[in-house]
Amino acid sequence: MQFHPNELFLLYDPNTSKGKQTKAIACSINSHINEVNTSCEKLGPTYWKEVLNLLRLAPQDLLDECHPEYNTKVAGNTYTMNGWLDVVMHNPQLLKAPIAIFNKKAVLCLTPTDIFKLSIREPNEKVLPHLRRE
Repeated sequence: MQFHPNELFLLYDPNTSKGKQTKAIACSINSHINEVNTSCEKLGPTYWKEVLNLLRLAPQDLLDECHPEYNTKVAGNTYTMNGWLDVVMHNPQLLKAPIAIFNKKAVLCLTPTDIFKLSIREPNEKVLPHLRRE
């Protein structure tokens, strides 16, 4: 899976308040946003593996244990890696937070402001005078 270096990828549910807030902040920090609505678009296991590698998390770490459907669909079961990927792929409503990806870095946005952890600009990167915010 290739992510464009100038685009911020946002995997989120736009029907949730956390999703709406995270998108608003994302729009304020980057004008090139590739939105992926997890409630409508089905992402394959290869995509999820790439996202998990960038996040450095296990699939079960993405799931909200407080969600009403968690107990019926996940709790008490043991899964292989492919099984966990299937759970994430077929139950995006169980994701605990939006995921933002930019410049080969990813963050699980437990709070909308976690998107700032992506550090859109490298620390040593020079900003041209006409692009500076003052």
